[in-house]
Amino acid sequence: MSSLAELRGNLASRITRPALGVLSRTGLKPDVLTLLGLAINIGAACLIAIHHFLAAGILILLAGLFDLLDGALARFTNRSTKFGALLDSVTDRISEAAIFCGLLVWYMSTGSDLEIVLVFAALVGSFLVSYIRARAEGMMLECHVGLFTRAERVIVLAAGLILDQVFIALWVLVVFVYVTVVERLFYIWRKAKAGGD
Repeated sequence: MSSLAELRGNLASRITRPALGVLSRTGLKPDVLTLLGLAINIGAACLIAIHHFLAAGILILLAGLFDLLDGALARFTNRSTKFGALLDSVTDRISEAAIFCGLLVWYMSTGSDLEIVLVFAALVGSFLVSYIRARAEGMMLECHVGLFTRAERVIVLAAGLILDQVFIALWVLVVFVYVTVVERLFYIWRKAKAGGD
């Protein structure tokens, strides 16, 4: 699992590295990128609610790029702060909730009961994945394991919107976010047991 986390880190570094030099010279603060990403995701959620799935999917990918860049810029310019990390986590949760709420609005208007259940299940599962990691860090345990971190969830949902296959994307999300929940719980249980807790 650690190799998977390293692979994600290396891929993120390759994506962000070309832009960091330019961004650092602009004097742009990492928190501004974080808030811009949030604003783009809220815009995407509004587009989803009125069934402009293609445009919404593209915006979600753009917001995902901002999400990669804010932390990378903070580290590159030595501006990493505890508040910045907290703001990033909070805006990630708001962004994810906004996207799923956009889907709920659309599916409620079409009377698609199964899709509504899937959206709700995916939302709860996604929040659980992040919550488990936060609680683990509160216990002084690293928890980067799992197949479906935020990056994978963003990619799958954006792809589903762009390809107009949201139903399939929701099923993939529901299955794999709960697999990730179980993976993380089991990982923390083993770590806690090894530490004598």
